[in-house]
Amino acid sequence: MFEWIANLVASWGYPGVFLLMVLENLFPPIPSELIMAAAGFAAARGELSLVPLLVAAVAGTLAGNIAWYEAGRWLGVDRFRPLVARYGKWFAVEEEDVDRATGLLKRYGPVALCFGRMLPGVRTLISVPAGMVEIPRSVFYLWTALGSAVWLTFLALAGYFLEEHYDRVEAWVGPLAWVVIGIAVGGYAAHLVFAFRRARRRRAQG
Repeated sequence: MFEWIANLVASWGYPGVFLLMVLENLFPPIPSELIMAAAGFAAARGELSLVPLLVAAVAGTLAGNIAWYEAGRWLGVDRFRPLVARYGKWFAVEEEDVDRATGLLKRYGPVALCFGRMLPGVRTLISVPAGMVEIPRSVFYLWTALGSAVWLTFLALAGYFLEEHYDRVEAWVGPLAWVVIGIAVGGYAAHLVFAFRRARRRRAQG
């Protein structure tokens, strides 16, 4: 998988990096860890340049998160909560998650946005409550871009400097990617099972 992503990034160029990062932040088909490590690897082979690919990656990340932020801002907490109560189980989100995220953002604001960009499972979801609590757009854009730039630069440099050891790295990165995907799919399936069981119990008690 790693080599396939690296070849894909190299053939699509900077627009491909941008598009993959937009998709990763809208609905992650491929983790950013793999995308950026592969992009860094392509840069080490001379197929891309580090600075433009980082600009494209940060721009794609920001574009994907702006979509979630604006959706959250349009909905607001009052309109979003009934949707979570009804459909949240399909997206592994519950009302308690909304409360925690909005509370975190109200308390820590820019710091939460910046460091949240480096945490898997948080970096995309945090954009919705950021919009709901109406963090100013300038603050959201700035701190999302800064946090993303730090994390994506680290990932790209890792791929860049590991280029000489590609044969050894690819041997475990590829299988590891499938393991991560399998865990994510299995975790989501388990979540659905428990969510529907809880909903059934609530209906029975009501």
